[in-house]
Amino acid sequence: MSNAAKGGGDPWAWLGLLKWSLSYSDGTRSNGDIAPMSKEDREFLEKVMAEGIIDENERMKFILQESTKAMEHYRLKAMGTHPDSDPPISDDDLEDLLQELRDIVEQIDYARAFCSLKGLPFLIGCMEAKNIPENIRNQCGGILSTLAQNNPHVQKQLLEVGAIKSLSDLFFLDDTTMKMKAKIIQAINAIVRNHELGEQVFCKLDQAQPLFTEGLKKSSSQQLQSRTLFFLRALLTSDAGDTKRSQLFEPAILFVAENYLGESTPSDLRESAVELLEQLWEQNRVPTTLLERKQALVAFGVQRISSLRLLEGDHKEYALAELEHWESFLVVLARS
Repeated sequence: MSNAAKGGGDPWAWLGLLKWSLSYSDGTRSNGDIAPMSKEDREFLEKVMAEGIIDENERMKFILQESTKAMEHYRLKAMGTHPDSDPPISDDDLEDLLQELRDIVEQIDYARAFCSLKGLPFLIGCMEAKNIPENIRNQCGGILSTLAQNNPHVQKQLLEVGAIKSLSDLFFLDDTTMKMKAKIIQAINAIVRNHELGEQVFCKLDQAQPLFTEGLKKSSSQQLQSRTLFFLRALLTSDAGDTKRSQLFEPAILFVAENYLGESTPSDLRESAVELLEQLWEQNRVPTTLLERKQALVAFGVQRISSLRLLEGDHKEYALAELEHWESFLVVLARS
């Protein structure tokens, strides 16, 4: 389906404008020979410009309208009404539209406009609906993360509609896939990160501890582990964090220290784990049990640095970042 068919105007309007412009300056006349623009020419130019520049607000409304039609189709199909009827838009085209919507709401003003259109409940509802294709549900999760990222206005609205609890409930459903869980963790992180009230709401949630336990466990996908570890680090080291919060999530911290530092762990997770521990020590937010294991961490760190320094060629280059993190961490441990 072309952009014109989607309601975005002629995507090649800029080419028409260029051709029109060149027809008035083809290199055969000096600037002084160019005739004044006639009324007809001016109207033509205005028309081309109007068709070539997309109104993002109108585009956003159009995408929501098309999405609503698709969701209604999914709903009727789930109910057994006209199950064989053709959808109003293909899943691939709908996914493309939702990706475009995500690009639009990256801008704060459009993110607020999206909220005013009651788009937040729509996204959460789509994520929760099992009869909607998972690629569409995942796209909605990505849009939710984009909307909330460092946007207090949107974060506040998501807290008001109970998004954290809804997403946490969805996370623990038996049929929620690893990919969807990773999207959920990303969305919850975006909702609470750098938002003090959001962090407090999450920390008081009964599912907060189990969420980290589930996301970090070894049987989880690497993507889920990575996003969970990133979320844990952001929550513990934020401006609103303190030792009390570290004590609250002590089991998760200990699990990282015991399971994410070894050579069998993917390098990006090892680096994130060392960074988390280093920041906790720098900020004096280390939980009691981990403090008691300081000497064991020092001994392991010395051994790990020795192993990394023995590497050669590409392996040495690849391990350079981890080596620097360990060296920095040991300096912090020595000073503490």
